[in-house]
Amino acid sequence: MASDRMKIIFHHIHGRNAIFAPVSFKKIRLIETGALAEHLPTEHFRYTTNNPLLSSSQRKFYEENGYIVIPRLVEEKLIEELCKRFVDVCEGRVPRGNMTLMKDISLKDTNATGEYLYYKLQDIVWEEVLSKYILHPKVLDYVECFTGPNIKAMHSMLINKPPYSGIHPLHQDLHYFPFRPADRIVAAWTAMESVNENNGCLVVIPGTHKGELQSHDYPKWNHTINKAFHRVEGFENQPLVSLEMEKGDTVFFHPILVHGSGINKTKGFRKAISCHYAASECYYIDVEGTTQQNIAKEVEDMASRRGLPFDFQSVWKYRSRLARGKELSL
Repeated sequence: MASDRMKIIFHHIHGRNAIFAPVSFKKIRLIETGALAEHLPTEHFRYTTNNPLLSSSQRKFYEENGYIVIPRLVEEKLIEELCKRFVDVCEGRVPRGNMTLMKDISLKDTNATGEYLYYKLQDIVWEEVLSKYILHPKVLDYVECFTGPNIKAMHSMLINKPPYSGIHPLHQDLHYFPFRPADRIVAAWTAMESVNENNGCLVVIPGTHKGELQSHDYPKWNHTINKAFHRVEGFENQPLVSLEMEKGDTVFFHPILVHGSGINKTKGFRKAISCHYAASECYYIDVEGTTQQNIAKEVEDMASRRGLPFDFQSVWKYRSRLARGKELSL
């Protein structure tokens, strides 16, 4: 009998004085075939996929906090190549093509030029050198833990904080995106040098990814703010966690996580490269009449000034590319 076999094996492993609890023949067969795990209750993870690259403890941390930092994910050699390319674009040695080079408004009345003036190079997804980060196999391996195997690169940029500049108000990235579901979208943000509170590292409010997308608008403060830097309301008194990181460290975070960054108070730079990825199974939504209507109009106006008469959805289709897997609904 199968139960007798199980009893002999049990006493052989645990000793003859151990108590054997009989189990059903069905469960015995499951044990013998190794299929019992499929019938046992498993932990429910909402924000990550069943991918062995993330450990159970890492998945739990992301589920609870909405972000996770992977140390030294991107190699220094590539980071130096990306940094040089950014400076070359800023200095005009490399044509910007369809990329958007954005000046920091707080530096408009200074004599700053080049790397000391520009705070962001956006839509880098097709650029020969900068796209090496967007398509980096190690980065995509981790992205797959949040999106699944079919991955679209949606929003790509290299972010530069020149000395004494660069405040970015608290916000939720989903405010800018007309596609869903939010749980299959993730940002990858890689430090290109040491980032800390002095030079304007990212700050986050852990756990806010469990909430809803809130309304955003320009901050009601006196000093100038860069175009489309909207601020989420209602989180002024919540404690912030500073994400101090070293070169090559990469943080992955949920698009509803409330985050921002402070001023670079040093004489050096604070560079990072980032891309938002989404499962290509995601779908576009109509934001008319929602809290995203204001940013949709602003983005459409900016596109129109560049000679691109696109609606909000078309802008995102234009600036994205397939990074891995199959092209589906997004």
